[in-house]
Amino acid sequence: MTTLPIEPHLTSLQEALDDHNRLILVAQPGAGKTTRVPMTLLNSHWAQGKTLLLLEPRRVAARLAANFMAQQLDEPIGHTVGYRMRGDSQVSRYTRLEVVTQGVLTRMLQDDPLLEGVGGIIFDEFHERSIDADLGLALALDVQQSIRDDLRLIVMSATIDVAALRKVLGQQTPVIESTGRQYPVETIYRPVQRDTALETRVCEAVGDALKRSGTRDILVILPGVAEINRLVKKLSESWLDIEVRTLHGRMSVEAQQAALQQNASRPRVIVSTAIAESSVTVDGVNVVIDAGLERVPLFQPRLGLTQLTTRWVNSASADQRRGRAGRQCPGLCFRLWSKEQPLVPFGEPEIQQADLSKLVLELASWGVQSPDDLTWVTPPPSGAWQSGKALLKKLGIIDRTGMLTSVGEQCARWPVAPRLAAMLVKSADINVTALACGLAALLESRERINGSLRNALDLRFSQPARYPQWQREAKWLARSAHVDFPGKVDDALLGALVALAYPERIGQCISPGRFKLANGKTATLPNSHPLASEPYLVAVNVEGAASEATIYVAESLPLDTLNSLYPATRQWVNRVSWSDAQGRLIGERVQCHGELVLAASPLGKLPEEDVTAALLSALEQRPEMIFNSCVQQLQGRMVMLHESFDRHWPDWSDSSLIKTLEVWLAPYMIGATRMSQVEKMPFETYLLASLSWDQQTQLERLAPTSLTVPSGRDISLDYTPCLESRPPVLAIKLQEAFGWQETPRVVDGRVAVMVHLLSPAGRPLQVTQDLHSFWVNGYPEVRKEMRGRYPKHPWPEDPLAAPATAKTHKRR
Repeated sequence: MTTLPIEPHLTSLQEALDDHNRLILVAQPGAGKTTRVPMTLLNSHWAQGKTLLLLEPRRVAARLAANFMAQQLDEPIGHTVGYRMRGDSQVSRYTRLEVVTQGVLTRMLQDDPLLEGVGGIIFDEFHERSIDADLGLALALDVQQSIRDDLRLIVMSATIDVAALRKVLGQQTPVIESTGRQYPVETIYRPVQRDTALETRVCEAVGDALKRSGTRDILVILPGVAEINRLVKKLSESWLDIEVRTLHGRMSVEAQQAALQQNASRPRVIVSTAIAESSVTVDGVNVVIDAGLERVPLFQPRLGLTQLTTRWVNSASADQRRGRAGRQCPGLCFRLWSKEQPLVPFGEPEIQQADLSKLVLELASWGVQSPDDLTWVTPPPSGAWQSGKALLKKLGIIDRTGMLTSVGEQCARWPVAPRLAAMLVKSADINVTALACGLAALLESRERINGSLRNALDLRFSQPARYPQWQREAKWLARSAHVDFPGKVDDALLGALVALAYPERIGQCISPGRFKLANGKTATLPNSHPLASEPYLVAVNVEGAASEATIYVAESLPLDTLNSLYPATRQWVNRVSWSDAQGRLIGERVQCHGELVLAASPLGKLPEEDVTAALLSALEQRPEMIFNSCVQQLQGRMVMLHESFDRHWPDWSDSSLIKTLEVWLAPYMIGATRMSQVEKMPFETYLLASLSWDQQTQLERLAPTSLTVPSGRDISLDYTPCLESRPPVLAIKLQEAFGWQETPRVVDGRVAVMVHLLSPAGRPLQVTQDLHSFWVNGYPEVRKEMRGRYPKHPWPEDPLAAPATAKTHKRR
């Protein structure tokens, strides 16, 4: 076997894992870590009689790595080395090394938290930071810390933040570093002009590469399938003596493997998405043409929508792509951007930019209601986490406490997005599970659907051979559901299925092409769209901004179907709301689904509790009405006490006060029916009343509203700067501070007041927290400049000995 850069470190790696149950391996591309490390660890004493799991981020990498290692042992795949991925596995009772995809590891942990028979887990290419990899590591650490301290965890990558990982794995975790096997790669920058199509520029680069001596196979990396298809067409028209192959995630695993097989007769041009960016070496490639773009789904928690965004790749990924050209011999990399184009150093972890509903479901299945109960390299963002919880509650997967419902327990068994899992589970109630399997396979693939959802499914059911990946996935889901795979689309029930998956995206027609969704957002279709005037529809694919989103894929939904799926829509409930247009409260009895009013009738007398709730809701939309200057002064005082003491004081931040309106304000709103009444309320008085008598006394002592100055006057303190963690301000005419040697302080002397010394005209002359220093050093200059401008006011040579006064010479 060929000697690889990782081999001198294999003994050290084994020794480190003899004494520690965690290890970090930093090995550059081409070092051999993916295949040599697992095979070596099989011989470790702690692995005897046990299985090792090698976690790979992509199916094609998992299969290639497993097949390569089996060939090295001269064994068939599935003997000592096997693989396991969704819908496909090659393992046997002899298998000791399983190469698994990331979702499979999560499923294994959920099914058997003890991981009986598993000696260690190797997280390969961890720098890609998928949600599944982060979740897998968090769950594995939980298992290791609680019941399996003998379980070894190895994290491997070429580019990784070792310091961040050690904070999670422990500062004592051994770190082993290895160089890579990299040949020189010449880099050529060829930016794409605005008026030039991307595929045209790529073709030019392919032509230049083919003219160079030493060119073998060419790898082209593009952001998506649409760009791949356009380029393949153009390449096929331009050259007949090359073999053009495609490589992307929508292809079957067999097709992906075929694309990577060498052809000795003529050169290959492999046109790929970022799937070819890392992991195992692609044999024969020594030219890379990189468009420098990536297409990623970015989740917007506030909108509850995921939007596909095309953006510049990060620098670490660009270097990974470039390195592909130098794995086996000297290479060449065309970068289709200018050398001056700035790139961010690293990509964000997926957990920071994705829909977290699946993560919420996995943790609920694990028995965890808060991500804080686990250890994360990057904790889930609060906004996306709360959005995920809200969606699972709408789908009936978790209850108010965050625990799995009976529907949720069934959903947890399906390795698909929670929306689709809920659809699959509930489809049994309307006897259409087989169709649900076909629909789930289509939606899970994230394929761009051209035309209607109905037509897309019709094509696949009628011509399954054209869509082998969809057919394989749909049949696998059908087997899991114990139903026969259907042969056609039941038009009458397709709308019902998508309504089960997207309850908050059921839309009601406002005007042709404009729909109000159940989540309160507005979304549009072109007026010429067949569904533009449908009374109700389900928006399956929605993208857009906060104001108005665009519907790309939708399905019609009869009202009686909506009522049968969601029986609560038949119930009449009272709804009282504030109408800006009419300037008053509107009371109705309504039948509704989310924010959609399906039917309504006027309500005679408005119930008092509904009136208060409606006014509070209107206040939430008008926070400026609450946070007047008096309330802001109180907030500033409270912020200062929070920062000065460890003792508990209430949180009076804007967001907290808005969330707790029912607690501190609602009792005083009984009898109010108009916003004009609410606007006149003394909110600051009600806030003070929410404190205990002891707290009110302490507040007045520690953060007084005013201070007595040397002139004898009481002057108000301004606490609004405390909202930005700055000291309170005392604005005072300079003459009133004569004789004041020490800067005034509050909070038992902990906080020095910021004194604004004003001219007779009220303009600041000096801002200071050190009065004594000002009198000694700053005052002489101020006196020299001001005594001629304001001769009627005293400007003594010794301000510390002069009497303080607010009067002029004449008035004195």
